[in-house]
Amino acid sequence: MAERQPTVLITGSEGLIGDRVVQNLTRDFDLASFDIERPHKLPEVQDFIHCDLTSDESVAQALEEVRQRHGNRLASVIHLAAYYDFSGEPSRLYDDLTVEGTRRLLRGLQTFEVEQFVFSSTLLVMKPCQKGELLTEDSPLEAEWLYPQSKLDTERLIHAERGKVKTVILRVAGVYDEDGNSVPIAHQISRIYEKKLESYAFPGDTSTGQAFVHLDDLVDCVRRVIDRRRELDDEEVFLIAEPDVMSYDELQDAIGELTYGREWPTIRIPKPLAKAGAWAMDKLDQKAFIKPWMIDLADHHYPVSIERARRKLGWNPARRLRQTLPEIIRRLKEDPQRWYETNNLELPKELPTPVK
Repeated sequence: MAERQPTVLITGSEGLIGDRVVQNLTRDFDLASFDIERPHKLPEVQDFIHCDLTSDESVAQALEEVRQRHGNRLASVIHLAAYYDFSGEPSRLYDDLTVEGTRRLLRGLQTFEVEQFVFSSTLLVMKPCQKGELLTEDSPLEAEWLYPQSKLDTERLIHAERGKVKTVILRVAGVYDEDGNSVPIAHQISRIYEKKLESYAFPGDTSTGQAFVHLDDLVDCVRRVIDRRRELDDEEVFLIAEPDVMSYDELQDAIGELTYGREWPTIRIPKPLAKAGAWAMDKLDQKAFIKPWMIDLADHHYPVSIERARRKLGWNPARRLRQTLPEIIRRLKEDPQRWYETNNLELPKELPTPVK
């Protein structure tokens, strides 16, 4: 009789990351997945279980289904489900889903034999650093808006509620792939593609930059965390990002060059003026991406040291944003409608004419 594969439970399995994690693990693990909507395409080896993490009853029922179908032992729980909104508007879901949903899940798991609990946090819980410095896992923490604050609150909750369960916190940089699938990258590209006025202005130091990580490299990291679950310490934190950070200016020039065959001029404007402009745009167009609260965060700098992930996980990202940008732009120019739909953007009524 064949030995049963280790069981992995994944929350948020219908999301961009969750779907790719499921695909990566299907051959080697017995998978159970939690989400509120059933996947359109469900792999035979994946057992989907409806679970609303905002409900005590739903979490308890879902975990009981896991016990009945997969047993009492879980090799790893990959917790991806969380609330995320770039509008900056308050929402009860930051607490009800991200924070308290994690509490419900962790408390319910105390009756299981769980080898490892992995939480997908964000690099934005870190205080941005000065140019010439690198962020490490021991750098100061400072969440400056609701989304990273909910992640930071959840990190602290996990530390307090984990019991005997080993935990891994992954502070993940902005995720992207060849279709874009990154809110800030897609919006920056679309502003230049559409030659919008705001594409020529930036409220801060254009030599600063945000860290990113390719989706496939993130999934590889998750796989390594699971494979090394018995070797890792009881509580681990890893920064997951590419060590090569493109500055805002570099991104602008690269996007302009790839789209229109020339560098894209960017004028640095004072933050008070930028806030006034963002406020006016928001009043005129509720769908405007740039909100006044974003202005103070625009030039925060997030270069990262991934030495701990290299040493403990053997993880070294194989891809770089600067190397992937040509393919992202190629797909945009090849099929603008598909690219805009993929990135949840409104297609312009008149398509620009970029260079071939």
